[in-house]
Amino acid sequence: MNYHFRKAELSEIAQIWKILQQAIVRRKEDGSDQWQDGYPNPEVVQKDIEKGEGFVLVEGETIIGYSAVLINDEPAYEKIEGNWLTNDNFVVIHRVAISEKYLGKGSAKMIIKFIEDFALSNNIYSVKADTNFDNIAMMKIFENLGYTYCGEVFFRGSPRKAYEKVLVKSF
Repeated sequence: MNYHFRKAELSEIAQIWKILQQAIVRRKEDGSDQWQDGYPNPEVVQKDIEKGEGFVLVEGETIIGYSAVLINDEPAYEKIEGNWLTNDNFVVIHRVAISEKYLGKGSAKMIIKFIEDFALSNNIYSVKADTNFDNIAMMKIFENLGYTYCGEVFFRGSPRKAYEKVLVKSF
């Protein structure tokens, strides 16, 4: 398969929003409160892309996944109830969503691996992320990929499980 991970373009907001809407419905069907309050929305995606932080996973020309990727930019992470593994520069993963047709094929793991490569290419050796307490699928992905549970962070008044992975420099 021919997969690429690249910055999203403003012209792709509709396709990305369709994938996020599918994920919002899946979260609800799983009994999760995550993403059930009007966030994320197309305006959030537009801001991600305008700031150069919106990324898509594509197979050929087809967008199959979306994620926001930020560097050192998550104020909520300063107030963790617990402890991060590192205090150096870090990459943040937000809003991972996979197209309905590509579920169960390891696409979310692929996005996270691409983000880890992105971090290393920027000489950053820490990736941090968080998820809702009831997003079992995402917690399993983090654990399977070697992320360490570090404590709780709070977004819009809700506690979230915070994870970090320290990447190894490759020579």
